[in-house]
Amino acid sequence: MDSRGFSAGVKAGSSIAIGYFPIALTFGLLAKTTGLSLIEATAMSIFVFAGAAQYISLSLIAAGVAPILIVLNTFVVNIRHFLMTAALNEKMQPDARWKKALYAFGITDESFSVLATQQGGRLKTSFAAGVILISYSSWVVFTAVGHLIGANLPQFLQASMSIALYAMFVGLLVPSMRRNRKVVSLAAIAGLTHAFFYFTEWLSTGWAILVATLASAVFVELISPKERKS
Repeated sequence: MDSRGFSAGVKAGSSIAIGYFPIALTFGLLAKTTGLSLIEATAMSIFVFAGAAQYISLSLIAAGVAPILIVLNTFVVNIRHFLMTAALNEKMQPDARWKKALYAFGITDESFSVLATQQGGRLKTSFAAGVILISYSSWVVFTAVGHLIGANLPQFLQASMSIALYAMFVGLLVPSMRRNRKVVSLAAIAGLTHAFFYFTEWLSTGWAILVATLASAVFVELISPKERKS
């Protein structure tokens, strides 16, 4: 593996790892209060690695929902990953399928944002591995740490962690919006579309995110040729 590309990926993914710290810590804390053991909570982060789906699963577990429904809910919430990994595949260098399967497992909203907005030619597998490994390690490790010590944190600090996820998205999105009107349009249309479904409650969160993603991507692609002609 290209060590230089891997190091660059670790550096690029360090902001994700820092952003995951409070979220994973909080998840570990909530998993403990839900009744999951340390092994169960950590295993969920190891094998699922999907923050929103894991948080939803905790509430479903607490409500006594059947396991098959939790699995289906997780699938619906994460169905957008099919689109994300398919789009990212066009940007990555050709490589063995098992390698693609490994880093496809590690794709999240945050790692996709970092990888998809990289400039230049095809992305190296080593770079993607660095981004994903540092973010995945942070999520798994701090889930376990949160389960062990999160319950001892002051209440005000636990409450303040909820805004860290939004701060992380802003930190990832703003640099890519500079001098790129298409990214600005994409973010604005996706935000407005999701807000519409959120306030009207016509769709669940998972479907609202999927529809907002598709609608914004299609609309931006439709108007982009007109911008180039003007």
